[in-house]
Amino acid sequence: MNDEHAQLLLEEVRQMRKMLELLAEPAIAQRDAKLRDELRKIVGASSKKQQSVLLMDGSRTQAQIITQTSVNQGDLSTVVGKLESAGLLADGKKQPKLAIAIPMNFFDANAETN
Repeated sequence: MNDEHAQLLLEEVRQMRKMLELLAEPAIAQRDAKLRDELRKIVGASSKKQQSVLLMDGSRTQAQIITQTSVNQGDLSTVVGKLESAGLLADGKKQPKLAIAIPMNFFDANAETN
């Protein structure tokens, strides 16, 4: 198998994963309903905090999230601390990663609330 073939195969697998996530979203939402409600309470209506949470995939430090979203450092630190206390972080505060999966439209006004 050459590199080009491997890359094509990997891209197909990624597309399949996206489709599976889309199909599984209602079941995931039901399973995580209480945690998702708590997440909405902690983050509130601030679009910068919401954008920040959507970037919490474990690949960015808090400083990188601040740079990308222009969220106030104190606000982000407070949110991260509350998320950790609520059991919503998987790997600590330095490079925050949500412990639950949420869709990109999670904070949209017309997104499902369950």
